[in-house]
Amino acid sequence: MQKFLSIPVTAELNQLVSCNDIKIIEVGDSGGPSSNPTTTTTLYYGSGKKVTLTHGAITAFAFRDFIQDSVVQCLQQMWHDVTLVIPEADLPEAVSGIAIA
Repeated sequence: MQKFLSIPVTAELNQLVSCNDIKIIEVGDSGGPSSNPTTTTTLYYGSGKKVTLTHGAITAFAFRDFIQDSVVQCLQQMWHDVTLVIPEADLPEAVSGIAIA
């Protein structure tokens, strides 16, 4: 069963991001200690695709941990609950864009 996060994007409607086949969730280009702020979080899929979330600057692992916890919560839902809607107020920082590559 496919599962999705419904993520609010600034000045857009919510965007669906797949929770299936995620292999790793990484913080942006900072690559340094957790005290470094970052503005991107990337989800890598087994298919080779990746989804990059651009968001407000935040301590490196805080946004990644939030997304990771949300994915786990979504996958634990009943089979007929295919979407986990993330309220804008729950995001640690606003998401300004979602890119797929």
